[in-house]
Amino acid sequence: MHFSLRQLHIFEAVARHLSYTRAAEDLHLTQPAVFTQVKQLEDGIGQPLLERVGKQLHLTAAGREVLATSRETREALEHLEMRLADMQGLKRGRLRVAIVTTAKYLVPRLLGAFCARYPGIEAALTVTNREKLLARLAANEDDLVVLGTPPENLDVVALPIADNPLAVIARNDHPLAGVKSVTLKRLAEEPFILREPGSGTRLAVERHFAEHGLKLRVRMELGSNEAIKQAIAGGLGVSILSSHTLALEGESGLLQPLNVKGFPLLRQWYVAYPAGKHLSSVAEAFLGHLLGREATR
Repeated sequence: MHFSLRQLHIFEAVARHLSYTRAAEDLHLTQPAVFTQVKQLEDGIGQPLLERVGKQLHLTAAGREVLATSRETREALEHLEMRLADMQGLKRGRLRVAIVTTAKYLVPRLLGAFCARYPGIEAALTVTNREKLLARLAANEDDLVVLGTPPENLDVVALPIADNPLAVIARNDHPLAGVKSVTLKRLAEEPFILREPGSGTRLAVERHFAEHGLKLRVRMELGSNEAIKQAIAGGLGVSILSSHTLALEGESGLLQPLNVKGFPLLRQWYVAYPAGKHLSSVAEAFLGHLLGREATR
């Protein structure tokens, strides 16, 4: 049998999503490149690993065996890498962090300060939506992940690292701008622009309104906070976003938080990793950095 670790890595992504297209998006490759790598892996093994039934991909029996072995191989290599990094202390090593898109206003600054302190560490930061982040967390693809709401269906360690207040955001000439103590019932009459279903922010917002017997008028769903901010600036509605997303708005002044009773909603950012996972010395140090503790090495 002849195949490469790269081919196994690509096959894992396809097996996780059961989609060449979604795997390609995750890996930042073209769909034909992903298909070719999997086909070469199948040729090297001598058996089909995937089969298409109707429009759905499925793993063959051989595919399930290769997937299990691929994961075991990756974990063994990761443990070897951790042991070698531990021998080096914090002089060298790799750190893989994944975050939800909203956390990009917070985590890169913290990661930058950590890397400045330990310049020999090679860091990789993945920014993605909550659905893909949870898939990565379940597959143990990263050292640590940062998200707003810990998953309920995964066995993970989740620790709070920072406040994540949610504010009601509108254009600065909105009729409710400058109004004091806007009621939640009045706010619910406004057209809302929200993140996609499954977003941690959206889950928290919908839960809050439901607790008060209210339902949002969703005019538009967008996949990024920046797109939502542009839609608000275009007068398409209001939204509820992390206050961190307004960090750079002082320059333009197009958007501002509304004064709504019960807001900002007080939430937390969490750092998480699978329960039972052995963290490398580098990951332990960055975890301590996020929690405000000094590294011990």
